[in-house]
Order: sequence, then C-alpha cells, then structure tokens
Amino acid sequence: MVARIYQPARNAMQSGKANSRAWVLEYDAEVPRQADPLMGWTSSGDMKQQLRLTFDTREQAVAYAERNGIAYKVAEARRPKRRAKSYADNFRWGRQDNWTH
Repeated sequence: MVARIYQPARNAMQSGKANSRAWVLEYDAEVPRQADPLMGWTSSGDMKQQLRLTFDTREQAVAYAERNGIAYKVAEARRPKRRAKSYADNFRWGRQDNWTH
C-alpha cells in the first residue's frame, strides 16, 4: 500500500492560509468503495483510508514513512501565480475590458 505525502491547498472559502502549512500523510485506496444495498451508504473494508497524519515539515513526514517501512510518494505543492493588480487600473484611460458599473 502506497501512502501519499502532500501539502493541502487552502479552502476556497478562506482568504488566509490557516491549516495549509502542514504536510499530510494519507494512504491510497486499496479496496474500492461499494454502496450498501439496503441503505445506499458508501463503505469500504479498508481501514487505512481513515488514517490521516499531519506533520510540520515534509522531512518529518518522509522520516516517519521510512522509519515505519511505508512506501510513499511525495506530491510537491503548486504555488499560485500572482498577478500584479492595481486599483487604479480600473479607471485607466484606454482600458480594454468593459465597464461593469
């Protein structure tokens, strides 16, 4: 079973960076989920899917996986591209976009 080590993206409803600096170790699904015929709930017999470990740094997560003999893959975090914007550009002469007010 392979574990995935990654740094989670921030929630779309957040403007800050809370809970996005930690590194997470999660196991990949070994057994597919199946729907219960009576209630329709989704379940799985794989208990390792419920395990989610958090670490302060990537090195700590990798060291934990190696110390416990867990096969792992590291997914590097993608940083968003920042566009330089100015409030004054909304009122610039020769503006290409439509006026929205």
